[in-house]
Amino acid sequence: MQEDIHEHIVVDKKKYYLVFAALMLLLAGTVGVAYIHLGRLNVFAALTIAFIKATLIILYFMHVRYSSRLLWVFVAAGFFWLGIMFALSFSDYLTRDWLPQPTGWESD
Repeated sequence: MQEDIHEHIVVDKKKYYLVFAALMLLLAGTVGVAYIHLGRLNVFAALTIAFIKATLIILYFMHVRYSSRLLWVFVAAGFFWLGIMFALSFSDYLTRDWLPQPTGWESD
């Protein structure tokens, strides 16, 4: 008979409450950044806060923090792929000013 190699880890409720409180503070930070004019840095500030919130959710509420290293590899691969998608999207967004703007019919 094969033994079950997965052990059940019980996480204290206090840790979940602390993570929830951190997520609420980050939510308030997201709303606050939306009302502050930072120019082009608004997007980067909002994405940084979103990345921190996603990391907390993945680590604690999806129980990746207490999982095997193989699962960590797959999570890291997902974040790597997300980074590639952000890099391609931002390269498109940041180079849009290089194209000439259409002038329309009445430019003569």
